Amino acid sequence: MLVPHSDLVEGPQPLVEGPQPMEVASADNAGTVENQASDEPQASRFTWTIENFSRLNMKKLYSDVFVVGGYKWRVLIFPKGNNVDYLSMYLDVADSSSLPYGWSRYAQFSLAVVNQINSKYTIKKDTQHQFNQRESDWGFTSFMPLSELYDPNKGYLVNDTCVVEADVAVRKVIDYWTYDSKKETGYVGLKNQEQLVT
Repeated sequence: MLVPHSDLVEGPQPLVEGPQPMEVASADNAGTVENQASDEPQASRFTWTIENFSRLNMKKLYSDVFVVGGYKWRVLIFPKGNNVDYLSMYLDVADSSSLPYGWSRYAQFSLAVVNQINSKYTIKKDTQHQFNQRESDWGFTSFMPLSELYDPNKGYLVNDTCVVEADVAVRKVIDYWTYDSKKETGYVGLKNQEQLVT
């Protein structure tokens, strides 16, 4: 079930599978962005290295801001879970509070916790979302069990460091009511065919 983070209630909640939106303290940890493509869609990988992970005391933590497709993004995590015994992780529109009324952007993205011992065990989840004022973050309340994340033999925390990756591809939002296929593609669409018949 997908719900905005503002609809979440305090206290233990049932396990919910699939992507979830979310609502934090900013980290001074290192983050890097690698450009994957310069054409549409704009896509990049952001890597966030979080040191002293097991000693984090805050309920939620934001990564540094990174830019993909001309938009500002950040990763939001709940190191001890968002009212569940799972790491909770979301992609967040970093400047949502300062954007104009009615803003919207669409992205396909994946979030991952890197296995630093054997990369084939990296946990990665994919989703897509139309971000807007009411749902400015989206992701996974139950990303991975905390017991697995904090197990020193599993490879997700090495030297108390966790590595998170976000692959983000920003897609163009098409307003089908005003879309002019001939202008955009050179081909005639249904709207244009009506104009040609007259």
